[in-house]
Amino acid sequence: MTGPLVGLVVNPVAGLGGRVGLKGSDGADVQRRARELGARPEAVLRASLTLRHLPPVELITAAGPMGADAATAAGLPARTVHRPAGPDTTAADTRAAVRALVAAGARLLLFCGGDGTARDVLDALGPEPRLPVLGIPAGVKMHSAVFAVHPRAAAEVATAWAAGRGVRLEPAEVVDRDEAALREGRVSARLYGRLTVPVLPERVQQRKTGSAGPDPAAPAGLAAEVAERVGPDGLLVLGPGSTTHAVATALGAPHASLTGVDLLRLRAGRTARVLLRDARADQLRALPATPWIALSPIGGQGFLLGRGNQQLTPGLLRAAGRERLLVLATEAKLAALAGRPLLLDTGDPALDDALSGHVRVITGRGSCAVYRLSA
Repeated sequence: MTGPLVGLVVNPVAGLGGRVGLKGSDGADVQRRARELGARPEAVLRASLTLRHLPPVELITAAGPMGADAATAAGLPARTVHRPAGPDTTAADTRAAVRALVAAGARLLLFCGGDGTARDVLDALGPEPRLPVLGIPAGVKMHSAVFAVHPRAAAEVATAWAAGRGVRLEPAEVVDRDEAALREGRVSARLYGRLTVPVLPERVQQRKTGSAGPDPAAPAGLAAEVAERVGPDGLLVLGPGSTTHAVATALGAPHASLTGVDLLRLRAGRTARVLLRDARADQLRALPATPWIALSPIGGQGFLLGRGNQQLTPGLLRAAGRERLLVLATEAKLAALAGRPLLLDTGDPALDDALSGHVRVITGRGSCAVYRLSA
């Protein structure tokens, strides 16, 4: 044995719907539609990013894309203790793999997926699980508090846990949203239970929290500032969330998506028209000109990129650059973060590092704050 026994299970289809604007990946029909739109699985790659940065451990996992493929990609030996029933894995396969890893003696369980995968892990472990569990984020939304902020951070937490250094074990909430409601523009979330998670400050994400909504005057001020910067006839990509939706409404585009990524064209008089609702990554790549991108961080978590807006690919973000990235948040929303940074998880570690630093956050008409942006 070269180190503690670590179990890994990967949900191969986690996040499949993200780039193509489907707002989730639950269900065979959604997965089939995502593939028809050109989506490619990325969970195995994200799991391998974590494994590359692990200290010496004894790794046990499930066969093929449920874990062994990620170990092979990372150049790590792994012992297979479970084989899925067939090539198309399901939630039942995830639960069976978790039980097999526990039976084989895993002392830490790493799982790669999203909120739905976290629910499957919870179901497999029972109502009061004590085994330390940590999620490698690979889903679309990930509102639960059981995930590292990105795959490299998962390795940092696992490394600290293995060394017995600076990690505390805490119960963390597993929350999932109703994807069908989400596609209809309604946000409905439910608490399913808690998993025991090794926590390292700023390396494990917070649970997504709601807000009382911005001051009624705030969206108009934010919208006026956005319109002035983008200018008439400019293209604006608007990320999901209540803040950005309120800005779209203030610009005269109330039918913009609450939960998707939209493309707007600014017009004279500081108004806008929706060109694409729930845009896909390939549609945004095909734009004739480089757009501006306006985003608001997720309440409580602080995520700016990598949660619910995977349509904004690294290529698009590089083309836009920092100069065309508009960060929108009221002062109250920033204050609720209690000094924690705004977070990045674009899927491209080099881009995350390049974007990290301090960024100007538009907080209202003629006002801004300088805030830390971090991978």
